[in-house]
Amino acid sequence: MEGFQLWLNLPARDKMQAPWYRDFTHADLPRFVTSGGVAATVIAGESHGVNGAVTREATSPLYLDLHLPAGARFEQPLPAGHNAFVYVYRGSVTIGGQPVPVQRMAILANDPQADGVAIEAAADAPARVLLIAGRPLGEPIAQYGPFVMNTQAEIYQALSDFREGHLGDAAR
Repeated sequence: MEGFQLWLNLPARDKMQAPWYRDFTHADLPRFVTSGGVAATVIAGESHGVNGAVTREATSPLYLDLHLPAGARFEQPLPAGHNAFVYVYRGSVTIGGQPVPVQRMAILANDPQADGVAIEAAADAPARVLLIAGRPLGEPIAQYGPFVMNTQAEIYQALSDFREGHLGDAAR
């Protein structure tokens, strides 16, 4: 069994909203297959005209699970200025001429001139990768355990709220 858990950071204005969480079944997640045989699951964002199950306006996330047959190529446009990475969890791929082996991450350049990414599976074996991208918030990050805020003072308040049973209390 394999699983990946990614959390989306919220802009400061949205951090105190009630938490949102949803499990998605296999059937809930939109899929497509390219002419080159790449099977894509669109968890968030949009790819090749298919909209994912999750959308978030502030960060415009893209979260794709890609299964590439041996030698296959997958191209994805990415908005200029988005942060992005590819995590290889089976096989190996090449991105921009650079090999990326299994259990490694390729952090893509956040270049306003870039227009996307091309991922190529090794010629002799299939590969599976996650392609993740999103608009950077440009805000400071303070993190402690599962709490992510913008300042240490906000972290201390979140810890205090947690200890006192006030998390999700809109009155605070």
